[in-house]
Amino acid sequence: MSGHSIDRWDVIDQANELARNGQEFALATVVWRQGPSSGQQGSRAIITATGELSGWIGGACAEPVVIREAQEVIRAGEARLLLLGAPEQFGAAVPDGMAVIPISCQSEGALEVYIEPVIPTLHLVVVGRSPMAHTLAELATSLGWRTDLRDGTELSAADLGARSIVVIATQGHGDEEAVEEAVSASPAFVGLVASRRRGEAVLGYLADRGIPRELLDRVRVPVGLDLGHTAHREIAVAILAELVQLRATGALTSGRPAEPAKTGEPAQATDPVCGMTVAADRCGHPVEHDGVTYYFCCVGCRDAFEKNPGACASAAYARQEV
Repeated sequence: MSGHSIDRWDVIDQANELARNGQEFALATVVWRQGPSSGQQGSRAIITATGELSGWIGGACAEPVVIREAQEVIRAGEARLLLLGAPEQFGAAVPDGMAVIPISCQSEGALEVYIEPVIPTLHLVVVGRSPMAHTLAELATSLGWRTDLRDGTELSAADLGARSIVVIATQGHGDEEAVEEAVSASPAFVGLVASRRRGEAVLGYLADRGIPRELLDRVRVPVGLDLGHTAHREIAVAILAELVQLRATGALTSGRPAEPAKTGEPAQATDPVCGMTVAADRCGHPVEHDGVTYYFCCVGCRDAFEKNPGACASAAYARQEV
């Protein structure tokens, strides 16, 4: 969906859909512009962790930089405010904390772009229909978590994601099947409501069936903080308290291997004339010199390179060494 132009309000709808599906992304918004930049105040775009952009944030100069910075925002989990333009346009007027990034070697336009990470809410799946299961689902919902309550026979690995938390409270009615289904999806967390002895029996049975030990070792049993002898409502509180504690420490991370980068995504290169990040494809105005292919943000940079390729290539190399 890279470069796909959609209405700024449609971007918000799409962002909500991505968040509901548990996908991390960044939302970029133009908060100020200076003509002749093609970006407009209020223009928005979504950028995924793989660098796919949907919406509109600016032209060929701004887009690669915004994608690169948005991917870093997703990794760091911290918002950034960027001033895109030539540094000499702003002088000492740039506030502390704002990054100035050159985006064009021809246009005198500039953009101020706010990029914020969007981290989806946790997805809690409570398996079972006991009063405790109902209470746990209600408490999690009150915290704003996305919560599903299901019977053991309704649990499917296809419905679980990397940010899913599964608490199995089937009370002996299909514990083994529910645990096997849950661990096969490698969610962020799997907990079993059972005694330690019962838990060992369930995991031992699954190990004998050939379920990998590294998956079974991730099952927390018994799940929940140890509050001693408690009623079912208090057990729900103990489980939720442990989940909140794990989230606060950053322990609720998926055991699923990182997905490989999508094939077909264009690589990136640095314009040897202006230093911009550009797409290393046909849209990057490629030129070959001494067996190396160079890419450019515009035909102006390409023409400047062709007039003196040796000097430009040397300058690009020196820039990389800095």
